[in-house]
Amino acid sequence: MTTTANDTADREIVISRLLNAPIELVWEVWTNPAHIKNWWGPDGFSNTISKMQIQPEGEWNLTMHGPDGTDYRNESIFKEIIVHKKLVYEHKTGPKFTATIQFESKGNQTQLHWQMLFPTKEELIQTVKTFNAAEGLKQNVTKLEAYLQAKFARQQELKTSQKARVTTYLNFPGTTEVAFIFYKEVFQGTFLGDGFKRLGDIKGHEGMPTLSEEEKKLILHIELEIMGGHVLTATDAPESMGFKLIQGDNMHIHLEPESRAETQRLFIALSAGGKITMPLEDMFFDAYYGSLTDQYGINWMLTYRELKQ
Repeated sequence: MTTTANDTADREIVISRLLNAPIELVWEVWTNPAHIKNWWGPDGFSNTISKMQIQPEGEWNLTMHGPDGTDYRNESIFKEIIVHKKLVYEHKTGPKFTATIQFESKGNQTQLHWQMLFPTKEELIQTVKTFNAAEGLKQNVTKLEAYLQAKFARQQELKTSQKARVTTYLNFPGTTEVAFIFYKEVFQGTFLGDGFKRLGDIKGHEGMPTLSEEEKKLILHIELEIMGGHVLTATDAPESMGFKLIQGDNMHIHLEPESRAETQRLFIALSAGGKITMPLEDMFFDAYYGSLTDQYGINWMLTYRELKQ
């Protein structure tokens, strides 16, 4: 935690953190409601976002659901947007403050600087006393970093050819390992690559949140060939790390077409009349990726990755 020594120091909360992720990724999970709802808020909170317009004077309407069942309505207005550099928004519902989030690229890492500026010293003191705001901000940034690591850090791609592939992608609340041992026994299948990739396998770095011994055992990625060449893939997404799984939303049909053009064609066709949950675009992990729910309620993920020679 760092406090800036200037004329606003007595009415601001500031935190800086070096995140082990490229700036494009950090910006994406900060500005895409499909991501931010999964990591926003202090420990134990989940979120519903009804509107998030990333543009000057754009509205951001968010309801935070507390662990005790209490809902906290938040309405904000974005005042300044500089892509990959800065976000400024005014929090209109109580407590009132202006948040400035600055992003600075540090090669494959990102320096994040987050300031909450209150109108007066007294309002800051009251907010800290009522909501434990300083600790809440610290937990929020820690959850952001955990999300970056758990949701997006991938082991090296297991595909060895450009041949199209269809897999089933599953999310579990912490039971991936026992589930996949069960599936392996049922189908007498084979784990691909090096088998279970765990959160504890991620190389530590300065500023990385400390994982408990139990969290280190959680599964980051696993692939199991079952029958007819079909592959199940999965990751753990526990609530303790900011995820909120809903039965039915934790399974996707994962398409890996042979070309970028075919990926785009399938994405457009499947999303017609449905809902795009993540736009099809080039992602930080060297893939052309998007996800959607079609008009019949089926979840799809599409990935095209050009193999490097």
